[in-house]
Amino acid sequence: MKLEKLTSIHGRRYDDACGTALGLELVGERWALLVVRELMLGPRRFGDLRASLPGLSANVLTQRLEGLEAAGVLVRRRLPPPASVQVYELTPWGREAEAVIQALGRWAARSPDHDPTLPLSPVSMMLSLRTMFDPDKAGAARLDIGFRFGETAFLVRVGDGALTVERTDPAGAAATVAGSPEAVAGVIYGDAADAPTRARELLQIEGDADAFLRFASWFELPPKAERPTG
Repeated sequence: MKLEKLTSIHGRRYDDACGTALGLELVGERWALLVVRELMLGPRRFGDLRASLPGLSANVLTQRLEGLEAAGVLVRRRLPPPASVQVYELTPWGREAEAVIQALGRWAARSPDHDPTLPLSPVSMMLSLRTMFDPDKAGAARLDIGFRFGETAFLVRVGDGALTVERTDPAGAAATVAGSPEAVAGVIYGDAADAPTRARELLQIEGDADAFLRFASWFELPPKAERPTG
């Protein structure tokens, strides 16, 4: 029996049976994968997504959300009272795309053209921690660190060689860090010798600042790829 694909979710067809081609049909449109990224740590409202992706217009965001919903990557639902607002949330299959985002992020960070000083969303910063965490450096350590980016808060937990991130109030964390995502990235991924100075200058730290600096030493960007010559 001949199988025939009749429709394409996003209107772009590669006519290629490879899963990579289908993956690009699902999330290859501009902004689509970044929308998925922003939903990795829980449901978000339309306005939250726009605020996290300031270069994305409302019209294009609507198109991407509709396409991702049609593909089964996300669902729309209404929160119960008293919130009673509509949110977008990844399906269990949609959440599996984190492995793709992590692999792509590690690979792209090796580019000589990668600029770590560009803006970051809070979710992007937290996902980078999950991506760049080195369990060998953490060893047997158990540590909770909180992060506040304006009204958005996260709790990062390290234990048993694993790191988890939860969008919640970080009460009880050894240290809670407040500042911009770019400032946090500058401390964690910058020169380790200068980390204490940058932390004092760029961040507000409640609790054990030394615990946060120890935490920051467990992350490292991958080495840059060599640019071809000749």
